[in-house]
Amino acid sequence: MTQTHHVTSREIGMIRIYLKPADKAPRALSKSRWGAKPLYRALVTQAKADGIMNAVAHHTHYGFSNHGPVRENGAEISDPHLTMCVELIGSKDQLELFCRAQGALLADKVIVYKHLEHWHVGPGELAHEDASPDQLAAEAD
Repeated sequence: MTQTHHVTSREIGMIRIYLKPADKAPRALSKSRWGAKPLYRALVTQAKADGIMNAVAHHTHYGFSNHGPVRENGAEISDPHLTMCVELIGSKDQLELFCRAQGALLADKVIVYKHLEHWHVGPGELAHEDASPDQLAAEAD
């Protein structure tokens, strides 16, 4: 079987920021005339501007955060105090810089960092300098 693609990996990280959908960004960050922008939207927008690889907001249905009460969404009305999560993926340095720059917005939030490995799958042959001694020996046969 001929391999037509290779996989390369590099270390990256992920932070999860737990907050409430009702949390608002300061008006200075909101371009809306109708009121303050939700904090989760401001964080995702700022992550994009800062060049972070991936940023998503996850709404939850049931849970609690920071030792608060257990909350749940109702059948017809969502609970604006139910915990949600903003997840950012990028280099550890980028994520640390983001948190320092957004420190005023992130105060008192539960933030969790996790080490990840990013895989890139692309076409191509094994480069000679990337090959292990065993791979080079097999190639010579």
